[in-house]
Amino acid sequence: MIRKIGIAISLLYSVSSFAATWHVGPSRTYTYCSQVASLVQDGDSILIDKAIYVNDPQVKWSKNNLYIAGIGGRPRLEAGSIIANDMSNGKGIFVISGSNVQVDNIEFANAVVQDHNGAGIRQEGANLWVTNCFFNGNEMGILCGSIPNCKTTVEYSEFVNNGSPANPGYQHNIYINHIDTLVFRYNYSHNAIAEGHELKSRATYNFILYNRIANENSEDSRTIDLPNGGTSVIVGNIIEQGPNSANHKFIGYGLEGLTNPAPNDLFCCSNTIINKNANGSFIQVANGTDTLFLKNNILAGAKTNGLIVGLPIVLDSSNNEVNNLATDIGFVDAFNYDYHLTPASVVINKGIPISRTILGNPLQPYLEYIDTCNFETKVLEGIIDIGAYEYPLPLATIENEIPEFSIYPNPSTRYFVIHVTDLFSPGQLLVINPIGEILITKELQPGDNNINVSEWNSGLYIIAIKINDKTFVRKLVIN
Repeated sequence: MIRKIGIAISLLYSVSSFAATWHVGPSRTYTYCSQVASLVQDGDSILIDKAIYVNDPQVKWSKNNLYIAGIGGRPRLEAGSIIANDMSNGKGIFVISGSNVQVDNIEFANAVVQDHNGAGIRQEGANLWVTNCFFNGNEMGILCGSIPNCKTTVEYSEFVNNGSPANPGYQHNIYINHIDTLVFRYNYSHNAIAEGHELKSRATYNFILYNRIANENSEDSRTIDLPNGGTSVIVGNIIEQGPNSANHKFIGYGLEGLTNPAPNDLFCCSNTIINKNANGSFIQVANGTDTLFLKNNILAGAKTNGLIVGLPIVLDSSNNEVNNLATDIGFVDAFNYDYHLTPASVVINKGIPISRTILGNPLQPYLEYIDTCNFETKVLEGIIDIGAYEYPLPLATIENEIPEFSIYPNPSTRYFVIHVTDLFSPGQLLVINPIGEILITKELQPGDNNINVSEWNSGLYIIAIKINDKTFVRKLVIN
């Protein structure tokens, strides 16, 4: 498993060797973020010491290419009466109007404003990147406006108890308006309150990958709501509805009109979807949705309103495990939210291989979500299992079945070599970059296979080797 290191990432945003670093902390010159917001320039870094910052005024970041991060631990920015009573500016704790901003390792708590949309982060500028953050008890965790040519990436972050009892049903853990692309991965969004959604997005493209998106005990609404269609990929997630949920439909798609640019396609693969409510349906799509692609999912629990509601033009569904009782699947401990598989699970080796990719994102998972807000490599042996988790074969069995190969040097700087010594038939190599895009697809041959990486960015890459019906996954680090 790996978690991105924020300080290193900040180098990507430096636009000048003269960019400044501003420190905020109880013992610093600047004790609150509001004191430096008007001083920073494009490309600057703002580093916030771990502490509790209570009742700072709303902070507007208007410059571009900023890196804003907590250091020495995660600082807590706790909204209070100043923001709540701000009639002219009241939007939330951070308002980010600059472009290409990264926010890393900060907690946002208790944002309440006059119109009940108090956000931990209000996004008004293009291309926001949120990593390692915690959104707790705000009216909105993240609220993103309608922004052209915008990609918002949220990863390694937790959202809990966001919503507004003063305006039930309209505030959510995270709400993305009309932008180009949302990437939402390795997150834990749970227990939205007051009939809020755990995740709502109007983006044209949604890539919802390897998250835990769950209602455990609050009165939330839909787990995932994609009200305007578009192209959405939901892969490798744990999706759960608890007994108190007010809306008994897990995933809603296009239900406020298929107004996003066509095609209106929804791809759901290798998710574990659990209903602990006495009522419910799993997926509701607007009539006329172009494609619903539904494969290798566990769909366990009550489906009193139907498994799928709505009439897509094309329904491509197979190898899903549908069961009224989660206890029949063979989970380690479903009561305590552990949906890993036991040796007796009915979904082992019951999936179907999927070679298709959507805009560079594979529909067959190569990672698995792990608590809290992280991932690990999925090790595929034989036929893929159904659901978000693969049952791990005993180590001795794995070692005996894997054809011998090695990857070196690892870490690499200019090239790496895959050396295959026992390949019984030609295999296929896939190299996947840190944002899930397939960079290379090629046939492997016995002996040395040289790959030039001199122009690749540093980071973790996934090496997947397919041989017959087996897939073997390794990690490669590029420095």
